[in-house]
Amino acid sequence: MTLALTPLPLVLASTSPFRRELLLRLQVNFTQDSPQTDETPLAGENCEQLCLRLAVAKANALTEKYPTHLIIGSDQVATFQGEMIGKPITHANAVQQLSRFSGQQVDFYTAICLLNSQTGLFQTHTEKFSVYFRKLTAAQIERYLIAEQPYQCAGSFKSEGLGICLFERLEGDDPTSLIGLPLIH
Repeated sequence: MTLALTPLPLVLASTSPFRRELLLRLQVNFTQDSPQTDETPLAGENCEQLCLRLAVAKANALTEKYPTHLIIGSDQVATFQGEMIGKPITHANAVQQLSRFSGQQVDFYTAICLLNSQTGLFQTHTEKFSVYFRKLTAAQIERYLIAEQPYQCAGSFKSEGLGICLFERLEGDDPTSLIGLPLIH
């Protein structure tokens, strides 16, 4: 007699519609739930440490609710000239971010954690992806922001949409990491 192993149900520990859309590409069944994790950086924590810690924390936050599951936690931190940058939230902040990025490089670090809540074992990976912006005029920035309104996106753009027009080139192994969930890994 052979024992067939049934895969554990999958949970995405994120409320991000972007991560949800990415995981849907894989045509797997999953539940999406909010990990409600404090994302405040710790003193002295660099961007890679922050995104990895948060990916693990997000996965761990749902272990009691999903005790026999595979839980995916992910987090992304963007940096510009050594400074962590966040979501702009407002139009004015987005204009300021994109104006600063014009002709410059912005680096994104995306960490993923796959946690087996039944065993407590987990795997992690951090992916770096760099975006090189074209030189942008104030009019181009304004048109883009009015069209896409990327105020909930780190870096003030959506690379899966019109944001791709803002770039001179992209550099990295997994373009889905730029959206927030490295599917190749």
